[in-house]
Amino acid sequence: MKAESLIVTREPSRWLQSIGPGLVTACVVIGPGSILTSSKVGATHGYSMTWVVLASVVFMMIYMTLGAKLGVVTGESAGDLVTRTAGRPLAALIGLGVFFIAATFQFGNNLGVDSAVKAYYDWGGTVLVFNAVAIAFLFLFQDLYKALERLMSVFVGLMLVAFAINLIFAFVNRTPVDPALIPETSGAIDLSLLGLVGTTFVVPAAYYQSYLVRFKGWGVEEMRRGLTDARVGSVVMALITLMIMSNAAAVFYGKVSGDQLGSVGDVAVQLESAFGPKGKALFCIGLFSAAYSSFLVNSMIGGFMLADGLGLGSKPTELWPRLMTVAVLLTGMGVAMYVIQSGQKPVSAIVFAQATTVIAAPLMAGALWWLTSRKDLMGEHANGPLTHLLAGLGFVLLLAIAGWVAVVKVLPGLQAVFGG
Repeated sequence: MKAESLIVTREPSRWLQSIGPGLVTACVVIGPGSILTSSKVGATHGYSMTWVVLASVVFMMIYMTLGAKLGVVTGESAGDLVTRTAGRPLAALIGLGVFFIAATFQFGNNLGVDSAVKAYYDWGGTVLVFNAVAIAFLFLFQDLYKALERLMSVFVGLMLVAFAINLIFAFVNRTPVDPALIPETSGAIDLSLLGLVGTTFVVPAAYYQSYLVRFKGWGVEEMRRGLTDARVGSVVMALITLMIMSNAAAVFYGKVSGDQLGSVGDVAVQLESAFGPKGKALFCIGLFSAAYSSFLVNSMIGGFMLADGLGLGSKPTELWPRLMTVAVLLTGMGVAMYVIQSGQKPVSAIVFAQATTVIAAPLMAGALWWLTSRKDLMGEHANGPLTHLLAGLGFVLLLAIAGWVAVVKVLPGLQAVFGG
């Protein structure tokens, strides 16, 4: 009897030890941008575009497993590996690209936190206080990764519970014949769906997986744990994204167009009108968890990868990665405070970040694919034919997204900035 109980208690413990980095990655992917995009798609297309989320998550899972393999097999940072195999300029270019993307879009996470709090308390110091808390978090904990993992686990739990209960409210209040369940027959695929792919298939987060497994202390003997972790993180992303999209489909489809949802605040207001303050409260809890978790991890991705690319270190115990992370936080805070005070979006900064994404995302994906294909680095764990095929398809998809962003967002943005 004792032996049986020992087996029963050990198995969950072993399984729980096999997750961590994947949950951290899920937190950076599920942010205000993905919540808004998922809500818009649900409001516009109902449930018919569920396959887009599933396909995006599959490709994200592929690249997360590539990142996990790279970290556990080599035991080196991605920046050091790129420097050793292709030179410091390429490593620095990747680091700078990720830094600018993270720093510029950090203001979206600031606005998400601000929107969640201001739904109940109209207080002007929200952004300043939560950035101060984030900076304190970076320097107060000696074991930064362990503290981060525990905090992100709490946020993931809050998101899952909040959006799940929100979805139950949505289904209880839906009409007997839900129009969102009726498949679309137009045959047209909205190119803006690439935006949903882009907020789910986030290459910098997959690339950062190679750092997180090292912070966890996993080596090649924990290969199975690393792959399990990446898959669990991907499943969590899929669950949360599908719940948000389904919630919007049940509540908004046929009533509110995606164009009417200009911000996550608009989504919260519409939910309150649909099924009262409880739905709004639950959504705001999920929104805050998504925004602040992404808030922390996004800034660390930008800061740590820039420090690594410049050869200034990549470990949580080192000073420069933390200082670079503070630079990301302060930049995002400054942009967010400008937007809150003036009401105007920093168009030039957004366009610059979008242009950087066009270059940096395929570059990182290509570097990750190339590094994990090298037998001199990976040995027997180098990519096989099936992994090459799936990674190649994901790379082509990223090029398509980059092209879409360049044509639909960057070029019109440049014309707006430079007046024609």
